[in-house]
Amino acid sequence: MRMLVVGGSGFLGGEVCRRGVAAGWSVVGTSHVGEVTVPGVGTHRLDVTDRGAVRRLVAEVGPDVVVGTAYRTDDWTVTADGAAHVAYAAAEVGARLVHLSSDALHRGRPEPYGDDEPPTPIHVYGAAKAAAETAVRAIDPSAVLVRTSLIVGEGSKQIQLCRDALAGRAVLFTDELRCPIDVTDLACAVLELAASSYAGPLNVAGPDVVSRAELGLLVARREGLDPGGMTTATGPSSGLVRPTQVRLDSSRAAGLLRTRLRGVAELLTG
Repeated sequence: MRMLVVGGSGFLGGEVCRRGVAAGWSVVGTSHVGEVTVPGVGTHRLDVTDRGAVRRLVAEVGPDVVVGTAYRTDDWTVTADGAAHVAYAAAEVGARLVHLSSDALHRGRPEPYGDDEPPTPIHVYGAAKAAAETAVRAIDPSAVLVRTSLIVGEGSKQIQLCRDALAGRAVLFTDELRCPIDVTDLACAVLELAASSYAGPLNVAGPDVVSRAELGLLVARREGLDPGGMTTATGPSSGLVRPTQVRLDSSRAAGLLRTRLRGVAELLTG
């Protein structure tokens, strides 16, 4: 199997590359700047907003599977248009497409979100992820859209944010609930789905629901840091428009996958 990981220099993309190589796949990764620093993985520079460049590269690589992980929270053209360009190019060569989506496309509510629920974005990034899904599904109905949550693990931006908040350099919200997932669990799930025929959206997140502030406390306990200095806030008090309670029901994925999706309490206390 030959796999192209768009965004292979990123946190999740790099782990997908590593897991692919370990599984015996031929893996190529892309980076907008820099290199994919995974042994055994070839690197190509790629700007996903350049539709012609995406088509040329995918045609050159000739992958059996394309994994799309590229995004920018503040750039619609990368997150939405880029996903459409990748989906179109993958469809042109008949490649299986795994598109990485996000729980950010939901507005938040007390009840868990099922796999097939339509997006209800309330901020620009969520709207971009919703637009990306719409484009991918229109171009390739056989693609799988992996809706995931906060990605944790060694090198995670989410864990670093907690460390910064514990040092008083950042803020963690007490009313913003998510279902964190380990990067290795997510990468293994992506590889399983790449080799499957599953089509459409699928929630792939951890079973534990925690606020960002609770995640900060777990990090403090694991690393022996004083939680007393942790800076917290609520969405309304900050004046920011952000999804609050976003619980992903990942029971369908848990039944489909061999990979066990571990909860964050196990990950940070085990």
